[in-house]
Amino acid sequence: MPPKVKITKEMVADASFEVIRTTGHENLNARTISEYLGCSTQPVLYSFKTVNEIREAAYEIADGYHTAFIMPKETDENPMLALGLNYVRFGQEEKNLFRFLFQTDKFGGKDVGALMSDPGLSEILGIMAAGLNVDIAQATEMFLTFFCVAHGMASLLANNSMEYNEEQCKKMLENVFYGMIAAGKGA
Repeated sequence: MPPKVKITKEMVADASFEVIRTTGHENLNARTISEYLGCSTQPVLYSFKTVNEIREAAYEIADGYHTAFIMPKETDENPMLALGLNYVRFGQEEKNLFRFLFQTDKFGGKDVGALMSDPGLSEILGIMAAGLNVDIAQATEMFLTFFCVAHGMASLLANNSMEYNEEQCKKMLENVFYGMIAAGKGA
């Protein structure tokens, strides 16, 4: 008889990410994970004490996936606009992951400005500050405004059966982006 396949902690986390991605975070439980892995629920709960621990591991994977999805390419003419469009497109294409990452009260008790303390933003803010010839504080304020607009658009797409119109989204993001630049220069 062949040896049984060992279910690893990584396999459980990856399966959890896929369950959330395909069916939504509200369907994540030991049974759905075990069904995805083709095993009983015992190996699923062997490496993690609770489903909430599994959810946290899946969140880390989803966060990394989201970051890779939204990052602009070196060939993008305007990296900030590309970042915003990619963020909106993520809301459209990865509805379940968007809702899991941004609509499960992960940021409960924090203000919107607390989002800017993410260490992953420092590179983006540095590029933005240098490209616009502003200091980091101004770049942070501008990015926060830009992010909130892009997030609102992505949220509308993730939660509704709306059609994604890239040109319309691009125009709105350009208006916000160039409006912030003009406002920063006192125009």
